[in-house]
Amino acid sequence: MARIKERYLLINILTPTYSAKPLPTDVADVLHIHQPVPNTLTTRSVLGGIQSQMSALFGDLGSATIEANAIVKYLSKATSTFILKVRRSHYRLIWAALSTMTYLTLSTGERKPCTFQVVRVSGTIRKAEQEAMRQAR
Repeated sequence: MARIKERYLLINILTPTYSAKPLPTDVADVLHIHQPVPNTLTTRSVLGGIQSQMSALFGDLGSATIEANAIVKYLSKATSTFILKVRRSHYRLIWAALSTMTYLTLSTGERKPCTFQVVRVSGTIRKAEQEAMRQAR
């Protein structure tokens, strides 16, 4: 019997912070890592956002890929990280969709601007969890 091979993607959600006073580098907005996300962010809203981006980039193939294969295994609202489980043959397509996403739609319908950073791609969830714990320290 053949085993289904999967990949686990550890992803950071980077949110912009707008400051009223000008920064020394003349940059208006800065991305922050591990800034808490709202409590209205759910695994369903994360998967829905990825699915809509996959559909926009790759059409029906992309939409079917995310529907059948992707599962959010872990979502931390405090550190704004999540682990996504996908099939090994499709993880590059999902990574491309994550790289081009600019916002998330929360369960309340509000759009939150953000960027996704894939930190680690692993064959086991244990290594992805170890990296998440290392970053949380």
